[in-house]
Amino acid sequence: MIRKIIKIDESRCNGCGACADACHEGAIEIIDGKAVLTREDYCDGLGDCLPNCPTDAISFEEREAPAYDEAAVLSAKQKKAQKQDIENFRTGCPGTQVRKMEHSEIKNSPAHKSAGVSQLGQWPCQIKLAPVNAPYFSGAELLIAADCTAYAYANIHADFMAGKVTLIGCPKLDSVDYSEKLRSIIQNNGIKSVTVLRMEVPCCGGLEAAVKKALQASGKSIPCQTVTVSIDGNIL
Repeated sequence: MIRKIIKIDESRCNGCGACADACHEGAIEIIDGKAVLTREDYCDGLGDCLPNCPTDAISFEEREAPAYDEAAVLSAKQKKAQKQDIENFRTGCPGTQVRKMEHSEIKNSPAHKSAGVSQLGQWPCQIKLAPVNAPYFSGAELLIAADCTAYAYANIHADFMAGKVTLIGCPKLDSVDYSEKLRSIIQNNGIKSVTVLRMEVPCCGGLEAAVKKALQASGKSIPCQTVTVSIDGNIL
């Protein structure tokens, strides 16, 4: 079929890898110091890689190419995430070793709020690092929070984290699409509910959008709410 697809000018490419990092579908790899479109059927033709190229080596062209295979892309992403989880366990990296913490304090007790007891119930808490099949996800209520909310909203532990599995991320700084990993977590672990805690700034919309996309792709009908925090620390 004739369709829009990216074209990489090898003479301009400096092999920095920014395009490969920006390609959420995994269509681009760095081979022998140059960016290569290794899977044409993984390229959706939307061009997330274009603005990330510092040498303008990437452009669009209309040509004969296989159709975009979304199912294959999703399968490849899931396999990659599982492989990374296995590698994290194998290497024993302290930052990715799974831990579950118990907090005996009752969320609404005066002692709890005055003591400022941590309500982080598991480790890791970064979306990028959390294994999709970690035991603490089983039957959990998820809190998916933007990084900045912990600094803007003073009482995040008592008001939002208590009793929930907390995952944090920043779609602007991480430059990844969280939706596939979140889909796997929601689909495979009997998640009971999802709360999205985001900032009022536009870039946080990417986190909310990823959760909605993940829920839709999971085929699950579970309660989901979004809470927005202002930059001066109030709930909007």
